[in-house]
Amino acid sequence: MVKKKHDYEFYAQIGLIVFLVGIIAYSLFGNSAPGGGTGFVSASEIIPTGIPAIYGEELGLQYDYVSEGNPQLANQAISFLGNFDRTLNLEGANLERYINILYNMHGGISCEYCCGARSIIFSNGDMACGCAHSYAMRGLTKYLVLNYPEMSDEEILEEIGKWKVLFFPGIMEGKAQVLESNGIDSTNYINLASNKYRGIEQGAVSGGMVGGC
Repeated sequence: MVKKKHDYEFYAQIGLIVFLVGIIAYSLFGNSAPGGGTGFVSASEIIPTGIPAIYGEELGLQYDYVSEGNPQLANQAISFLGNFDRTLNLEGANLERYINILYNMHGGISCEYCCGARSIIFSNGDMACGCAHSYAMRGLTKYLVLNYPEMSDEEILEEIGKWKVLFFPGIMEGKAQVLESNGIDSTNYINLASNKYRGIEQGAVSGGMVGGC
């Protein structure tokens, strides 16, 4: 049966209307959920995987060691990193960089889901939080400051942020969605894990941790 010309015109008009409605909806909601929800950011977009490019092979370390699926391995990796905090000492310019990275830049970085400390160190560089996650973040920072002076303070803070995301994957995924809905780059680990936007997700997300406090 041959369709009449006006039938084709009718379906073409319907298709155009559907297309225009889609354009309007996207312009209104963008990457946000309708009704004032959060942006669509999946865990796969923010959870680091594989071997850290700079130091992973020499330390025999992988991001994948810290996961909810293998708590024993996660605790071993966290303890391994934390041991650097116990055994490495910084002074002079290295100590100044350490303080700048963990306390000054972007408000520093904290373990706020374990405790309410302003940062994992005090302004003089002394430890301010005794949880295992804080030991791990301080330890890796010391290791990178001592062994990779070519890394900038921003690059080191970003690397520490990756591990914080691994320690609190559910909360960080929710925070990423809140950041995204506010037009903030949610795949930037400084935005996500430092104190730069600390508390932006309060009341909107929940989740547990990998590794114990």
